[in-house]
Amino acid sequence: MVLENQSIPSVGDLLVEVEQRFAGAELFFGHGTDNARDEAAALVFHVLGLEHGGAPGNYAEPVSEEQRLEVLGLAARRVQERKPLPYLLGEAWFAGLNFMIDERVLIPRSPIAELIATRFEPWLDAGRIRSILEVGTGSACLAIACASAFPGAKVVATDISADALAVARINVAKHDVAGRVQLVEADHLDGIRGTYDLIIANPPYVPRDEMAALAAEYRHEPALGLVSGADGLDSARRILQDAPGLLNADGLLVLEVGAQWQAIEEAFPDLAFTWPEFEHGGIGVAVVQAADLFSRA
Repeated sequence: MVLENQSIPSVGDLLVEVEQRFAGAELFFGHGTDNARDEAAALVFHVLGLEHGGAPGNYAEPVSEEQRLEVLGLAARRVQERKPLPYLLGEAWFAGLNFMIDERVLIPRSPIAELIATRFEPWLDAGRIRSILEVGTGSACLAIACASAFPGAKVVATDISADALAVARINVAKHDVAGRVQLVEADHLDGIRGTYDLIIANPPYVPRDEMAALAAEYRHEPALGLVSGADGLDSARRILQDAPGLLNADGLLVLEVGAQWQAIEEAFPDLAFTWPEFEHGGIGVAVVQAADLFSRA
């Protein structure tokens, strides 16, 4: 008796299977992807060790049963635990760079990546940037991306969390920038000395009472990196207060406040905020010239 060969699933088959599971599970997508298809691709390609640049040419490649079971196991955890996919994979991509992450740090997703790609022009003369300060570095993704974009610059990156700095140190070593990125345990800008051409901050900005209403995926992230007082602006106020003493005369502050951008304009009506538009999505990143900060300091 001749048995029919059982069909071997392909990458494309597995991608469709995971996409359908994600689409029917009412997941929240906001940690690197914004839809079930892209989330499924991120999972499948990671486990199979495929490059996204090879799609769709590699959709016809066969998938072993071991690989399929590994993918489906992670997909099941994504659905059941509502844990963001980057935590399940232990990595995230930001500004074209790969970072190790876990639940000690927020998942990298800031639109500031687009500003780094353009080297903060036209607000700064990129060729003159020699010193950069980042507030609340977390995984160090912004600090390392800046070190990559400005190879002649020194970067100081602060965080109040020793756990976050432990992750940051792993990423600094991974990207071989220990000689140019200094990690400092500090509460915002407390104890920081010197002056800088550029200060970047993506601090917590979620109002305390809104935390409970966030998608379950967000609640896997450290609350210390999300919540900032009753109106979400406690960290932003501290940064705006301390930044003038640390910026060079022609320097720039880049401050992310997300959906709180109108609230901060109301809180600082005499400060000239510029709000860049982003090609790949995102809101609430303020660009503030040092001269404007000095005038109200």
